Amino acid sequence: MKIVDFLKSDEIFLDVSETSKKELLEKIAAIAAPKTGIETSLIFDALVERERLGTTGIGRGVAIPHARLAHLDELFCTFVRVQPAVDFEAIDGDPVDLVFVLLVPEESGADHLKALARISKLLRNEEVCQKLRRAKTSEDALKVIKTADTED
Repeated sequence: MKIVDFLKSDEIFLDVSETSKKELLEKIAAIAAPKTGIETSLIFDALVERERLGTTGIGRGVAIPHARLAHLDELFCTFVRVQPAVDFEAIDGDPVDLVFVLLVPEESGADHLKALARISKLLRNEEVCQKLRRAKTSEDALKVIKTADTED
């Protein structure tokens, strides 16, 4: 499973300007709702509930919010670059500017874990993160992801 199997250029949003974690999660829910057919409030609530279990801010300016949703038919992923970075209560305390969001069907099994692992591996590469921070367009960002995701 490659990230480009479930992430398309129209699901990449650069320089979103929300100023808090809550606002950012609301924006993400609003982005995902029309693409998934799930109500914005249900997506937001699921993301917030997951954050209550522990932050999905994994450090070095990166977060991977994710949630399981009833009535979701297939895995949904979006990438959001935040400008300026926001406090996401990340494990290292650094603000977050690179956010991959993963929404999966409630009964999703190994695919959910494989997708999280692929994204996590990609974002542990500092060079990839820097290229994503410099991408001018969503197509540029997708090209960075596609290139890095095929190098293993």
